[in-house]
Amino acid sequence: MSENISGELHRHGRIEVVCGSMFSGKTEELIRRIKRAVFARQRVEIFKPSIDTRYSDEEVVSHDRNAIRSTPVDTSASILLLSSDIDVVGIDEAQFLDEGLVDVCNQLANRGVRVIVAGLDMDFRGVPFGPMPALCAIADEVTKVHAICVRCGALAYLSHRLVADEKRVLLGEKAQYEPLCRECYRKANSKE
Repeated sequence: MSENISGELHRHGRIEVVCGSMFSGKTEELIRRIKRAVFARQRVEIFKPSIDTRYSDEEVVSHDRNAIRSTPVDTSASILLLSSDIDVVGIDEAQFLDEGLVDVCNQLANRGVRVIVAGLDMDFRGVPFGPMPALCAIADEVTKVHAICVRCGALAYLSHRLVADEKRVLLGEKAQYEPLCRECYRKANSKE
């Protein structure tokens, strides 16, 4: 925050994106940043897509079971409606939201809101996922986090689907996905 010419406080909005494969700590990092904002007595609101009900209907929950209260939304437009008088907006599993999320994040940042977005950068086929590529392009800061390849120990490249299902959106955990490096992913898909 800074003071303007008349001595009023002015917040500097920004967009922070945390992206990577499954099991890389994206949600954990989102929760960490949000908890720091709460500690700093900032007004915080966290959103997640209403389709994400893996661990909880109303909380953002990491694979390590760390949780924080959130508001489920069906569309990105709902985030604008529900975030007046907020200093920090957190958005988890952003890849499941519509492309309008890019404009929503820009509007919030332009209003002086710090926006922290977490999501998968690619789907199980290695294709950029939902609004994430555009969010990375407009972000003030992008943090790419990595899981560890379960087959060789290198940094994981993406989430390899273990079950036979071609739907792009398939909510899952360790029984449905594993993090693989580029080479192990290539080998796994050449055998299938």
